[in-house]
Amino acid sequence: MGETLAIIFMTVVAPIWIISHYVSKARSSKGLTPEDESMMSEIWDSAKKMEDRIHTLERILDDQSPGWRGAHS
Repeated sequence: MGETLAIIFMTVVAPIWIISHYVSKARSSKGLTPEDESMMSEIWDSAKKMEDRIHTLERILDDQSPGWRGAHS
């Protein structure tokens, strides 16, 4: 369970947290360059794809191994 939470944190929460951090820094400065905006957009899209993949993997695990969420390492 701890490993699952760590994986979810690293693939979903951490990227969103990092993006939010840099967005807030950019707002406090004079703004983003077009290159920065493009990079942020790509990072955001990647984070969304990772989140979708995690949800898909969780659905597969729920179907194939219903008790996986309660398993302890």
